[in-house]
Amino acid sequence: MHKPDVRLEPGQRLPRQWYLDEDVVRMARALLGKYLVTAFDGTRTAGRIVETEAYRGPDDRASHAWGGRRTARTEVMYRQGGTAYVYLCYGIHHLFNVVTGPEGMAHAVLIRALEPAEGLDVMLQRRGMKRLEPRLTAGPGTLAQALGIRTAHTGTDLTNPHSPIWIEDRGDIVAETDIVATTRIGVDYAGPCAQRPWRFYVRDNRWVSRK
Repeated sequence: MHKPDVRLEPGQRLPRQWYLDEDVVRMARALLGKYLVTAFDGTRTAGRIVETEAYRGPDDRASHAWGGRRTARTEVMYRQGGTAYVYLCYGIHHLFNVVTGPEGMAHAVLIRALEPAEGLDVMLQRRGMKRLEPRLTAGPGTLAQALGIRTAHTGTDLTNPHSPIWIEDRGDIVAETDIVATTRIGVDYAGPCAQRPWRFYVRDNRWVSRK
């Protein structure tokens, strides 16, 4: 899937304008097929995004910004699209989200799974694994660990050319027919909002997480 309002060249870091779409559900779908890249201390790792979840600011009980909540942790969500929101889950897992929409909307897309593309040896080492298998990056906590992303990176401007974390377009187009929509994972506390089909993944991709 692609967003026709912003033209991209293969290998281009996604620009600010690309992230400012007010429809976070459309953004979650459009991120499929893009590449999440990190470059820390000269070490580059990357993976193709194959699973996402949308969280829509104030009216979504599953969102950290539900009801306009603003805390030291969630203040990042109110920045303009193209900002990283990384938070700690269960005191263990660092989860990477992309803030989308104009400043003040507090929309975000959780990146849930990647298909490894670059720096596989480094990713395996970070995960304490010896061979390539889905558990390397099939899950939001595991992919962040594999790419070296931590809560210290929350607030990172993904559009800054000097940023060590970014998302780029490599010309991969995920057809609409290959996008599966289903309910989000781990948000049963959100009442009716838990039933929104805002989790998206690439059909038949072995790197997608499992419920």
